[in-house]
Amino acid sequence: MNLFDGVSAAGRAAIALMALWLLPASAAEPDRLDQIDFPVRTVTVVVPFAKGGPTDTVARLITAEMAKTLGQPIEIENMLGAGGTLAATRVAHAAPDGHTLIVGHLGTHGAAVALFPKLAYRPDKDFTPVALLTEMPVLLLARKQFPPKDLSEFASYVKSHTDNLNVAHAGFGSVSYASCLLLNRLLKIDPTGVPFSGTGPALQALVEGQVDYMCDQIVNAVPALREGKVKAYVIAASERDPVVPDVPTAREAGLPGFQVGAWTGLFAPRGTPEPIVAKLNAAVSRALDQSDVRTRLTDLGALVPRPEQRAPVVLAQLVQEEISRWEEVVKGTTP
Repeated sequence: MNLFDGVSAAGRAAIALMALWLLPASAAEPDRLDQIDFPVRTVTVVVPFAKGGPTDTVARLITAEMAKTLGQPIEIENMLGAGGTLAATRVAHAAPDGHTLIVGHLGTHGAAVALFPKLAYRPDKDFTPVALLTEMPVLLLARKQFPPKDLSEFASYVKSHTDNLNVAHAGFGSVSYASCLLLNRLLKIDPTGVPFSGTGPALQALVEGQVDYMCDQIVNAVPALREGKVKAYVIAASERDPVVPDVPTAREAGLPGFQVGAWTGLFAPRGTPEPIVAKLNAAVSRALDQSDVRTRLTDLGALVPRPEQRAPVVLAQLVQEEISRWEEVVKGTTP
């Protein structure tokens, strides 16, 4: 799995050069950052999905450590609705003082532009990127008794039974929705979508056999997989994941276009002062460097970005790339 999968060669080069140039502003000079009068009260981090889901899990792990660095409490607020876009709209219009932030991902800050024609914000214009938090591979999962044994059989089966199949997701615009939208476009099928309030409830429905398959982030799926409650066909990544080493990549299984990096990033409202962004970025980086945080994230299958990948410019470029990519997917073409 690679952060830059799907990013153009020119884009990768620009990101690398700019990230290295900007790194000292956020990772160095701790004395200068300590002198910034921020935060002065509790910081609210809005999570656009339900408590206990993959985005929420990542947010709580990282912000708990950030609070120690910043010297003020960080409160997680779970705000559901419209694939996370209600939460994003709220934060986009919040005061740009660093005290209201959002954990966004490829849904809220990428695919949403194409999925919601009347979107009340622009991910690339109405937010100030703070830092990339994680990248989480996506797995194609099915209920335990689903007949196909591998991806080849899965493709044949869903094509011949598409009218009778249900695919679970965490709501229109969510990562699970966007990921399976890409899969279904590639396979040229149109099953019935069944929305849930989050990937937790969706996965539970899969475990209970109420739905046939879903695309889920590895952080959410690993416990059920380890207990044998669901089956996994492929991982939508360029490499196998050590947490689920027996699950082949989509490329190995014959569907190379199924590549989805379910990244999460921390964003502030547009206009947030650079010194505040730098202090937040440094707090994120310090949290990601804590061994217990890294261990807990990697045990769940999440990938921790390298220091040069945490610069705000990396997240800004990633948002641009995702907007372009998902516009093509939603149009019905492959990226």
